[in-house]
Amino acid sequence: MQGDADAAVEAVYRSDWGRIVAALIRLVGDFELAEEAAQEAFAAAVDQWRSAGIPEFPRAWIIQTARHKAIDRIRRLALHKEKVESYASLALSQTVLDEPDYDITEIPDDRLRLIFTCCHPALAPEAQIALTLRTLGGLDTEEIARAFLVPTPTMAQRLVRAQRKIREARIPSAVPATNDMPERLDAVLTVIYLVFNEGYASTRGGPHVRTDLCHEAIRLGRLVRTLTSPQPPLEVTGLVALMLLHDARRDARLDEAGDLVVLEEQDRSLWKQTQIAEALPLVEEAFQREPGPFAVQAGIAALHCRAARAEDTDWPQILRLYDLLERLQPSPIVSLNRAVAVAMAVGPSPGLALIDELAAAGDLDDYHLLHSARADLLRRMGSMEKAALAYTKALALVANESERRFLERRLREVQSLKA
Repeated sequence: MQGDADAAVEAVYRSDWGRIVAALIRLVGDFELAEEAAQEAFAAAVDQWRSAGIPEFPRAWIIQTARHKAIDRIRRLALHKEKVESYASLALSQTVLDEPDYDITEIPDDRLRLIFTCCHPALAPEAQIALTLRTLGGLDTEEIARAFLVPTPTMAQRLVRAQRKIREARIPSAVPATNDMPERLDAVLTVIYLVFNEGYASTRGGPHVRTDLCHEAIRLGRLVRTLTSPQPPLEVTGLVALMLLHDARRDARLDEAGDLVVLEEQDRSLWKQTQIAEALPLVEEAFQREPGPFAVQAGIAALHCRAARAEDTDWPQILRLYDLLERLQPSPIVSLNRAVAVAMAVGPSPGLALIDELAAAGDLDDYHLLHSARADLLRRMGSMEKAALAYTKALALVANESERRFLERRLREVQSLKA
């Protein structure tokens, strides 16, 4: 009973955290209160579901319980007496399983409405993204810090400042009008992609792939594209194509034991061809004019998906696209990916030289993929002792268990070859 209850609570948290918090924010109009009430409801679920059993509608139970806890909190603080009475009535009468009706001129989805609210232009761009990942995605501060490559205390301060700004500036949690989308769109797309990335390569200690977050990000991306039709911005189309192409390879990324399988070793018959077929025309559409960063990344993913075998991959063209991406969106991670493309298109030695330059700069010193990429090139060049040292450094930084097992296997391989 206890194990089943704990698993049920975890499942609801993983699949519905964003939906629950978004619904609560719509009802109580306060980010912090909604999040705290949701956390208290999940804690209550652990205790009550162990003793009383799992309810028929777990998500509805959580929302109803969280709403009651929010009302209790408001009552204790003696805030907004009129709101207390209206919330108390809602708590007992409203059916939480039904989606509310929205005016067609508004954003027709609680979670997407929440993203646009978090991405208010009064907040700094990095605060917009961090707050949305925390509120919608349920990522903890350490996970968000990893996504931004900043120390955890720095990210904690950033989140506190964002919440304080909302409170002090009285930024409304009301639904923005659809015509307010353009000034918030870049941040919204970035948030959606970061949610997808957390699903595609989870920083948590559990499964490497979190399909719930991948599906949610794709759904939100498609919804943004629909809302901006009939001529959606090319970057919206590029993002949807990019997520579809990455997600199409999902089933091949782990073996039966749950261990990571790198791209060149994947069984390509497991790739979802229907998703690839849906995405490729979107890539072409996104390149109709000067492509943006998401479109360029989608173009790179398309070249991988078009290759029937790893050796058929058009690495020179991928390198040209990385050259373009580095001009459009310069960052250490883009430079690292470009270095890998150089290694594949030209040779491991020039690729390793570029990675060593990045390592010397220090920006990616705590990024395990820098050290694992360096280790892989050293392995290909036959420098097994140096490769072992690089794999060891990557292992000291990796958080996901699937990646850890992969790196441990690679380390054993190079250690056996240098012996």
